[in-house]
Amino acid sequence: MSDHCPCGSGLQYSLCCEPYLSGSALPATPEMLMRSRYTAYVKQDTAYLVATWHPSCHAERFTASIEESYAHTSWLGLTIINSETVPETSQGFVTFFARFIENQRESFIHERSRFLREEHRWYYIDGTFPPIGRNDQCPCGSGKKYKKCCGQS
Repeated sequence: MSDHCPCGSGLQYSLCCEPYLSGSALPATPEMLMRSRYTAYVKQDTAYLVATWHPSCHAERFTASIEESYAHTSWLGLTIINSETVPETSQGFVTFFARFIENQRESFIHERSRFLREEHRWYYIDGTFPPIGRNDQCPCGSGKKYKKCCGQS
């Protein structure tokens, strides 16, 4: 029996992201790809991360910086806020909140990632950073206002 998957799905790793990282299956949705990419960061699987970027991104250029980041970064959790697909455009979007510690300092990424589907396969293409107002609910899922939670300086 395997441990729970780092992506936060609540499933066992062997039944969740492991088939994607091992190459025995392809993620069927943008959310599954997002979860597996988060897991790849946790598991330090650079080859998977590079392979799941859209080819136009030339992600192999990022290999050294990704691998350097492993020594200073620990991933703490992933929260999926929203996931959608736009079939007529072969695009998908996943808004997420991921917490991490980098150089002994806790931080987060809040991103709306864009995915493209080509030849029955999803790829990460890019992302934008949704604005968060000080009085908005914190995207981490705590239920607190952003200024009283992750927005504290």
